[in-house]
Amino acid sequence: MKAINMKTIMLGLATLALASCGDVADEITSIVYGRNFSPTNLEARVVNRTNVRLTWTPVEGATSYNIEVFANDSLSFQGTPDKTITGITAGQIPYTVTGLYGQTQYSFRVQAITEGDASRDSKWSGAYAKTESEQILYTVKDDDITATSVTLRWPAGEEADLITLNPGGITHTVTAAEVAAGAATIEGLTPETTYTAVLSRQGKARGKIDFTTAIDLGGAIAVNPGDDLAAVVAAAEPGSVLALFPGEYGIKTDEADFGGSLTINKDLSFKSVRAADRAVIKGRIKIEGASVDLYQVVLDGTGTDGGQCFDFSVAGEVDHLNIDDCEVSNYTKGFFYMNSGLVLVKTITINNCLIHDIVCEGGDFFDCRKGVFQNFTMTNSTVYNCAASRDIFRMDNVGDLSNIAPTIKVDHCTFAAVGNGGANYRFFYVRHAGNKITFTNNIVTDFNNKRGFANQKTTDAAPTLSNNYYWNTKNLLSLAEGNSEAISWFDTTGKEVNPQFKNAAAGDFTVGDEDIKYYGVGDPRWTK
Repeated sequence: MKAINMKTIMLGLATLALASCGDVADEITSIVYGRNFSPTNLEARVVNRTNVRLTWTPVEGATSYNIEVFANDSLSFQGTPDKTITGITAGQIPYTVTGLYGQTQYSFRVQAITEGDASRDSKWSGAYAKTESEQILYTVKDDDITATSVTLRWPAGEEADLITLNPGGITHTVTAAEVAAGAATIEGLTPETTYTAVLSRQGKARGKIDFTTAIDLGGAIAVNPGDDLAAVVAAAEPGSVLALFPGEYGIKTDEADFGGSLTINKDLSFKSVRAADRAVIKGRIKIEGASVDLYQVVLDGTGTDGGQCFDFSVAGEVDHLNIDDCEVSNYTKGFFYMNSGLVLVKTITINNCLIHDIVCEGGDFFDCRKGVFQNFTMTNSTVYNCAASRDIFRMDNVGDLSNIAPTIKVDHCTFAAVGNGGANYRFFYVRHAGNKITFTNNIVTDFNNKRGFANQKTTDAAPTLSNNYYWNTKNLLSLAEGNSEAISWFDTTGKEVNPQFKNAAAGDFTVGDEDIKYYGVGDPRWTK
């Protein structure tokens, strides 16, 4: 009897279980937890020096969020918060916290809220970030700079107690009168030196600015608009510095009265006297075995004979060509050219330059055919509207210089509408054996030439590529659809992101994308 009863009970339980599984009305379709989950993926990112942008994943069921901010804290959240922000909706994520002090580490915590039911408030999620220095210093004007002094300015009445300048470890105690005026003058500086000035209060920086002292004309040749620049160059001693006062300088040669070619056959430096009003040389530069330095000069090819800006026009060895903080534009064939006998240039350096509207009709952009450079470095520069249907770098195999292994380094540069002609050209057409290419921290937009970065076996097969961003490009990240070219390599680590240039058509490449700005990619002038 006992066994029969047990079978009956088991059968009844099984029947009940089957009935429950088959009842569609009792299926679980949602779960309501007792409280909101804590916000996840919370990130704190400094923007505009003293603001912090908070980003997190919205919590299902939350109607708003609270933020608490603690200064001089590392996720301990002790005491009373410096700021409390409530009522933030999902549509306000990411949320930027403003009104913070510079050079201060802050902890931030975020809580998910359900309106009218405090029991559902989530636990806190935390993150921290350290703000950068404030920037209350104004850009230094030319009128406030001499060869040995500078006047720094900031909003009148803003408190400060110390100014430091480097190199040299120079210190200046800010007086009450200087605070009231928002200006202080520091003497005893070195001519033609780039200084970094820091304005601080109680050990925390309130502003930081770079400036370069003026040329000491006592050691330079003063050149004025209207002077015959070719004659000045011919008369100068090797190693001279030519200090160019503001204005335009034409090259008076047989080729053209205004916009000819200036031949340099001795080591010379050309520098503008005033950075804010730069000298404009309207002509080409022919280099005959000499080293040339140019600083804060504008080179304009309008009206020239259609050749390259720089032409290494005779065989021989050149120690260097340095181009710093210059603007180069409106040359027809290219930027530089080596095709007049065997030329070796040990070092070419281009830094902090704007280069544009060099169409490259009949030549490549950086063009080496019978010559080789040993080291090429291009940094912190912008190139746009150039070489639509030609190579950016070209270096032919020069057997007589086979012992030279050229290096090409391009870092923190912005390329816009360069190589965008859809033609059978590439970024690196480098056939001289042993070359090594480094391409890092750059922005490239609007490139679509069919052979991408490279298609030659002798071009560096394992280049160094890192932290580059691309937009509206073809054949750089991957092979474009319908392209049958055998491209050597792609930047497989590159990111495809719209930099959101402010006004590319007008030459303003100020970056709008927060990630690119945060990581400091491209020419730094556009991400500061």
